[in-house]
Amino acid sequence: MFALDLHTHTRFFHGFTARATPFDPVGSRLLDYCARWRGLDGVAFTNHDYYEPLPTGDTVSIPGIEVTTTRGHVLVVGPDPPRFSRPERLSPEAVVEMAHDRDCAAIIAHPYRNSTVRDVDAPFDAIEVNGKHPRTESWVRRLADEHGLPLVGGSDAHYPVEVGRAYTRVDAHELTPRAIVTAIREGRVEPRVGNRLPDRLIRGFYHRIHQQKRHLQRPDWADEGATPGVGRPPGEDD
Repeated sequence: MFALDLHTHTRFFHGFTARATPFDPVGSRLLDYCARWRGLDGVAFTNHDYYEPLPTGDTVSIPGIEVTTTRGHVLVVGPDPPRFSRPERLSPEAVVEMAHDRDCAAIIAHPYRNSTVRDVDAPFDAIEVNGKHPRTESWVRRLADEHGLPLVGGSDAHYPVEVGRAYTRVDAHELTPRAIVTAIREGRVEPRVGNRLPDRLIRGFYHRIHQQKRHLQRPDWADEGATPGVGRPPGEDD
């Protein structure tokens, strides 16, 4: 059993679309240090619309990319992700097909934040419980049940200290990209959400930011008063 963060970023700034910067190797080292501190076995570097092989230390780096589709974000994780993608040019269906052609898993990222990918009828491999808004986990679980898909966890870390606040327990015989993809497709995965004080504080910060940007969404069947970030996150006792 391995503990993997399947959604991380090696820099905290945006811009420089679909290409790496000189900071990325620094960011990957910092992520590796924090991942080891959190007890993780590996991380997937899923930068926005580009993949760049980057160095790590003791943890294993799983290749990946976060593709900005015409409907929202899709994670592509596995042995051979594309090196870059043009934001908002590819449909989710096209990204899933591309991922499978490259022996990668296609994962719906943060389905209730600035995304309608959850409504797309395509053969995704999993749905993510996102570390920025883990209070939506009950919604995401229902969505996964409706689609018959497994759940994975990812921190969506842009700052190294955020890594591991949500991660995935993977039942695989070896820690390789191909073995991880197989485990995801066979449902031998489960999400875990961290509940340390820094995790809770950071979640509150992101909730306010995304609420101001009007990026937060809720399913039609949810209570009118229900919004992401309201109520206790998974694992918190009364």
